[in-house]
Amino acid sequence: LHPRPATPAQGRNPNGRGRRLLWWWWLVSRTCRTRTCGTRAVRTGPEFRIMKRNLFRAMGTTIDVTARNAGALVETRDLFEAVEATCSRFLPDSELSSINNAPGAEVRLSPTMARVMHAADTARTITHGFVDAGVGATVREWGYDVTFEAVDARIDRAAPDHTPNPEWSVKGAMLTRSPGTQIDLGGVAKGWTCDLAVDQGSAAIVSAGGDVRSVVPDARVEIVDPWGDTATTLLLGVGALATSSVSRRRWRLQDREVNHLIDPRTMEPCSGPVLQASALAATALEAEAAAKAILLQGADGLAWADRQPWIRASLVVWHDGSVFATTGLEMAA
Repeated sequence: LHPRPATPAQGRNPNGRGRRLLWWWWLVSRTCRTRTCGTRAVRTGPEFRIMKRNLFRAMGTTIDVTARNAGALVETRDLFEAVEATCSRFLPDSELSSINNAPGAEVRLSPTMARVMHAADTARTITHGFVDAGVGATVREWGYDVTFEAVDARIDRAAPDHTPNPEWSVKGAMLTRSPGTQIDLGGVAKGWTCDLAVDQGSAAIVSAGGDVRSVVPDARVEIVDPWGDTATTLLLGVGALATSSVSRRRWRLQDREVNHLIDPRTMEPCSGPVLQASALAATALEAEAAAKAILLQGADGLAWADRQPWIRASLVVWHDGSVFATTGLEMAA
């Protein structure tokens, strides 16, 4: 493991300046450079003036799409909206809400839901159980039972005494769950949709709330720490990056500060010295799963990532602002 110098984080509040995108990306060619940063203006050179860009809200975040034509932008937006309508646990008429409210152990899935549930099964398998979509009931019990914008301090709500470990399996279009198991597909659905938009040729780059999938060989990504400072700039190229953090989605439950990331080993919110983890992989689904698994493992996360052949590189930011990375991390020139 190789540390990078970092500015100490003493006295800084991750819930303040950290409320912004955790990454910025660049498209770089021989004659132009395109930069996006939140809602700042885009500057393009001659070779990229034919590219179209669109920002829209979906899945509780801002989706930023770059494509060859306006039709592809519309296709990508329609795709995100369709997957959200199917997989959101916050929409009462979504298929996922129907599944979570269904009384039986077995539920037949639509073709889209079946594909996303198989993606969730893949994420659980490759992370050795660290990323488990079956923790939906536990997330709700810890206070994340509405969209995050509506979450406030839960002073009068006690922490759950005991939550049973989730048990679920998917075979073909059939989902089987143990009693009380509910599904949360937020990160999985987001990464899977980024991948689908690129793989079906609708987009050249899709970025969605910390997940980036690219087919641009010279794409670069700047990772920003929870306090808004640059941790490093990476060469992404053709592949994916995801960043997961517990510095933003936090709230108080009685006298305890908790977050949205549930550790399947304890069925409690993630705790540890690492505030943020980023991972590079072939797909956004893999990168999303890797970033969460690294973050959940705290001080042991990078060593675990270095042993996974499907994770190309990873980086973490500790609570004191220190930045550490795996040996395979390629810094941008």
